[in-house]
Amino acid sequence: MDFLVLDVGGSFIKYAIMNEKAEFMEKGKTPTPMDTIEHFIDVVGTIFDKYKDRIAGMAMSMPGRIDSDRGYLYTGGNLEYNTDKEIVSILQKRCPLPITVENDGKCAALAEAWLGSLKDCDDGIVVILGTGVGGGIIKDKKLHKGKHFIAGELSFIFTNNAAFESKYSHMWGMQAGLSGLCVPVAKAKNLPIEEVDGYRVFQYANSGDEEVLNILDDYCYRLVLQLYNLQYIYDPEKIAIGGGISKGEILIKYIRKNIEKYYNNLEPNLGVKPEVVTCEFYNDSNLIGALYNYLTKYKL
Repeated sequence: MDFLVLDVGGSFIKYAIMNEKAEFMEKGKTPTPMDTIEHFIDVVGTIFDKYKDRIAGMAMSMPGRIDSDRGYLYTGGNLEYNTDKEIVSILQKRCPLPITVENDGKCAALAEAWLGSLKDCDDGIVVILGTGVGGGIIKDKKLHKGKHFIAGELSFIFTNNAAFESKYSHMWGMQAGLSGLCVPVAKAKNLPIEEVDGYRVFQYANSGDEEVLNILDDYCYRLVLQLYNLQYIYDPEKIAIGGGISKGEILIKYIRKNIEKYYNNLEPNLGVKPEVVTCEFYNDSNLIGALYNYLTKYKL
């Protein structure tokens, strides 16, 4: 049995034909429409037409605050045209088959809980370091969504560190997202921010650039403070770190270094160290989690 699985991002809609074992038979991507929901439905419909004779259903990962049981988007994230939309019902008029939808960060958590680094855990948290901070919470091996479907929306955690000149500077998403690394590195190297991305930051770091390593150390210290908060609020077995920048071993090395640093400052017998691991899936995590959400809903 094959399924069409879509990961709707801010730049591209990634799609794949997958089976119930999360094996990929085919992959592709197309630019995400940024103008209207009609254009969005047309693009998704065109992908559907290509595969409609070989699929049993469609599973989708999307940005926004989502009631996945109802198939309703309270917000569309950066795709504002999807706000307050019965997205599953709308899509089914164009693609008449079973469709599921879930938030992208929550899909990443589902992927790790199903087949990834949290598969041996009852309780865990996934933290995705990207433009902001996405994620999801796993409770008793199931996704915890919360009353208002915002459990795991880690970007909106408030901090008292207004490190950057922005109305969002007091939110964790601004400080622990890519800007939390790229902005100070750009300033330190006297470069336009447009020329500094995660890849360049870690080029500096991996080459032993002391200035950038100090920035990375400070970034990880501030990140670790919030990981301790998550540990004490929820007490997960593991916290899995994902996102493109988590691929580099040096990031996890510095996170673990700062976990030890903070732990050594706690009162004896009061400290519990977060166990931090890397996510197993990167670009495929949202696709795998979206598929699992579909299989769970339809008990396949």
